[in-house]
Amino acid sequence: MESQLPLIWAGIIVFSVAMYVILDGYDLGIGILFLFGRDEAERDRMMNSIAPFWDGNETWLVLGGAGLLGAFPVTYSVLLPAVYLPIIVMLMGLIFRGVAFEFRFKAKPRHRKWDLAFCAGSIVATFCQGVVLGAFIQGVEVEGRRFAGGAWDWLTPFSVLTGFALISGYALLGATWIGLRTEGALAGRFRDLIPLALAVVLGFIGTISLWTPLQNPEIAGRWFAWPNVAYLSPVPIMTALTAWGIVSASRTGRPLMPFLLSIILFLLCFLGLGISLFPYAPPPHVTLWEAAASSSSLEFMLFGAAILIPLILGYTALNYRVFWGKEHDGYGH
Repeated sequence: MESQLPLIWAGIIVFSVAMYVILDGYDLGIGILFLFGRDEAERDRMMNSIAPFWDGNETWLVLGGAGLLGAFPVTYSVLLPAVYLPIIVMLMGLIFRGVAFEFRFKAKPRHRKWDLAFCAGSIVATFCQGVVLGAFIQGVEVEGRRFAGGAWDWLTPFSVLTGFALISGYALLGATWIGLRTEGALAGRFRDLIPLALAVVLGFIGTISLWTPLQNPEIAGRWFAWPNVAYLSPVPIMTALTAWGIVSASRTGRPLMPFLLSIILFLLCFLGLGISLFPYAPPPHVTLWEAAASSSSLEFMLFGAAILIPLILGYTALNYRVFWGKEHDGYGH
C-alpha cells in the first residue's frame, strides 16, 4: 500500500488540475472571447453566463497546488523556482480579471476599460498557465533535489507555443459554453466559430505532439516504437473522432454536445501527457516516488482529501444545478 500512495496522490492532483482546466477553462475562454461580443447587451450575457460559477471554479487550482506542496514537496521545491515569473504573472492576471469582473458592473456606463481589463487578464493568465505546462513538459534541471537552472529557462519557443495553444483551447471551451448557455444570434454566432477554434486547437495539438518526442528520445520511444505504436494508436484515433463529433454537433444545433466533447478532447490531451511523462515529476530526473513525502504524511493527508474532495464536488454540483439555464437580455450580475 505504501508504494501506491504516491500514485494515489498523483491521481488526486491530476484530477484537481483537470477539474480546474475544464471548469475555469471555459470561463477564462469567455474572457478571451469577450470582445467578440458586439455590444454591451451581448457582453452582459456572456459575463452573466459565468457569474455564478467563476470564482468557485478556482477552488480546484488551490487544491491542486496545496496537494502538490504536501504530497510532493520535492516537485514543489524544484518546479516553483523554475517558473516563479510566469506563476506570479498568472496570479496577477487572475486578480486583475477578478477585479474587472466586479468593477465592470459597478462602473456603468463608463466601463469599457474594464471590458478590456477582463479580456487582457484572461489572456495573460491563460498564456502563463500554458507556459508553465510547456516548461514542465520540456523538463527542469535538477542537482541534488534542487533546481539548478536559470531564472529564464522556462522561456523557450516550446513553452511559448504551449501558451498560445492553451489560449486556443480555452477559447474553444468558451465558444461551446456560450453556445450552450445563451440563445439567439449570440449563441448562433459562437456556434459558427467552433469549427475555426477547433481547427486552431488541432493544429497546436499536432505540433506539440510531434515536437515533444523530438526533444526527448525516451518519449519518442514510448509513442513510436513497436508494439507501443499499436497499443497507443487509440489515443489519436479517439482525438480525431472527438474533433469530428464537435464539428458535427455544432452544425446540428445540439448545444450540449460540443461542450461535452470539448471536455473529452482536453481529457485526451491529459492522457497523452500522462503517457509521455509518467513517472517523472518533473521530467527528466525526478520520479513520483523520489519526490513524494513520507508515507505517514501521505496517509494523513488522504483522510483530509477523502472528506474535502466530495465536499467540493457536492457544492459545485449544487451550484450548477441551482443556476443552470439560458441567459437572456435584461438580467444583470
